[in-house]
Amino acid sequence: MVKHAVLAPTGSKKPGFFYGYIVVIAAFFVMVIMSGLLYSFGVFLKPVSTEFGWTRAMTSGAYSMGLFVAGLSFIMTGRLNDRFGPRIVTTVCGFLLGLGYMLMSQISAPWQLYLFWGIVVAMGTSGGYVPMSSTAARWFVKRRGMMTGIVAAGVGVGITVVPLLASRLISSYDWRTSFLILGISALVLIIIAAQFLKRDPSKTGQLPYGANETAQENPTPQSEGFSLREATRTKQLRIVWAVYFLFGGCMHSGMVHIVPHTTDLGIPAVAAANILAVIGGLSIAGRLSIGSTSDKIGGKLSLTICFALLAIAMLWVTIAKEVWMFYIFAILFGFSTGGALALESPVTAELFGLRAHGVIMGTIVFCATAGGAFGSLFSGRIFDITGNYYIAFLVFTVLATAGLILVLLLKPTHRKGPTRKSG
Repeated sequence: MVKHAVLAPTGSKKPGFFYGYIVVIAAFFVMVIMSGLLYSFGVFLKPVSTEFGWTRAMTSGAYSMGLFVAGLSFIMTGRLNDRFGPRIVTTVCGFLLGLGYMLMSQISAPWQLYLFWGIVVAMGTSGGYVPMSSTAARWFVKRRGMMTGIVAAGVGVGITVVPLLASRLISSYDWRTSFLILGISALVLIIIAAQFLKRDPSKTGQLPYGANETAQENPTPQSEGFSLREATRTKQLRIVWAVYFLFGGCMHSGMVHIVPHTTDLGIPAVAAANILAVIGGLSIAGRLSIGSTSDKIGGKLSLTICFALLAIAMLWVTIAKEVWMFYIFAILFGFSTGGALALESPVTAELFGLRAHGVIMGTIVFCATAGGAFGSLFSGRIFDITGNYYIAFLVFTVLATAGLILVLLLKPTHRKGPTRKSG
């Protein structure tokens, strides 16, 4: 894959303290909250559907709709982040996410569930992954995989902490009060964290970390990468779209339905939430280790490892019956999904540069969320028909294997002709 360098404007100064580390910390914190609230849906699914007598397909359909809306919104927030930076984008989205959670505490009909979660919460979460990862990528040339991996690790921390917190709140109060508490907290904390974000090093008169070294090895600046229009004409982007669609289906099927699946087998709700926490913990390890590893072995081989482990995890969950077996699933599933998520930003930069990094990555994340929407809804429908999730998990074993094959077909990109303005 082609690697480029991101250069700050000529004459930029490099202060003693590199502000990029503050950006990474703030982005990590935003990711913890936004992703934690998104993936807490599985904890609320059973209490909400039980109270109203809704089917799991109907209830999880709101989550699927939310993923699709979030995916479309990621394209928009990615483009806005490229132009205006993350501070405004994340502030607005943090407000929407908190508001959406507070409104969820008042639902009494399916249309409200689909409106508040499927649109308001979904649009709020679009201020997280793409803007945060794209911003981190702009601040680092060296250690880009590591730093975007740290930002992506916020997803794992969020999965580990927030669903467990939500489960405890539901046990102590009820699901309505839990939505309200989480919504108020998210609104305040995300808006505060957003104020520390800056789009790129030029805003502080600095160069990206390692830019001077990389410029000596490869004088082509990353700003001369692909435009969105150019990227969409490449076979590589179409393969990456397909890969992450399949990945999203597997990931969100597991994340949404693993808690109800385990409780259906007689495992206590708290133990089921702990399994979700293990997934989150191992996803942190996956994000950090795979992100760092990609700096050394490249995105393709790193992504190959992730999909191989994901296929094994999806096959294993079809035979899991005891708590310890689900912990093995959680280890494999968490590590592989965490690693694959951490690779979205560096793989986008390796293949297409940073010229339109945010919006190109937005299209990739949209495919992942569209796959997730399919996976969540499909698994819920299979449960309604068969009374269990086994067929769904077998289907996603096959799809994970197909994703592995597609990753092996990826090749480096080569730009042809003069640079054009982004489409």
